[in-house]
Formats: sequence, C-alpha cells, structure tokens
Amino acid sequence: MATPWLPLTDAAQLQSIVQESHEHPVLIFKHSTTCSISAAAKSKVERQWPDASLPADATIYYLDLLRYRPISGQIASEFGVEHQSPQMLMIQGGEVRYHASHMGIRLSEAGAAVAAK
Repeated sequence: MATPWLPLTDAAQLQSIVQESHEHPVLIFKHSTTCSISAAAKSKVERQWPDASLPADATIYYLDLLRYRPISGQIASEFGVEHQSPQMLMIQGGEVRYHASHMGIRLSEAGAAVAAK
C-alpha cells in the first residue's frame, strides 16, 4: 500500500488540520526535496506505512519545504515545535502528541502516542 500523501500547500489548511485532528490523528511530514537525509527519512516512512500501528482513518500531509517554507514557520508557531527538516508531527485533539526529525522518525512511535491518548 502506498503512503496516502495529501499535499499541504496553503497556510489556511492548518486550521482545517487542527479541526480534523479532533476526529482522527493527522500527521504532517516536512520534506526538503533537495536533501538526501530528508529523502531517506521519507522513504523510511513510506516503507513503514503498511505496518504502522495508526488508525485506518489517520491522514498524512506532505509539506514541500522548498515550495512552501513559510508554512513550516506557521506550523512551528501553531504547535510550539521548533522547525526541523525532515520532520514529522502527529496531531490529535488539536495538540502535538508526537514529533521527531531526521532518522528518528518512527511511525510505530506515532502510533503508540495515539494509543496512549
């Protein structure tokens, strides 16, 4: 199963993501398309997705940092998590329940954070 990436391209989407997170977990993956570490982290997420212990209705947004860098700053401000690249945040109930960067990103840990709610 392919990772069901949804593009995050507009700052206005952040408010929708917060609302959506009250219904089901939402992940945001920040990716720099010219960074080899970011590419490796994205590939790792894609390999982990079929076995992720996330609810079936979890959604994952993909932020292209080169095209939409200001949105990353808004994410940092909205959720109080310092910008990193690559980075994953899992939002549930309007709050960050899990975040990691670089090769520390693990979907199993994001899933455990959902289960711990």
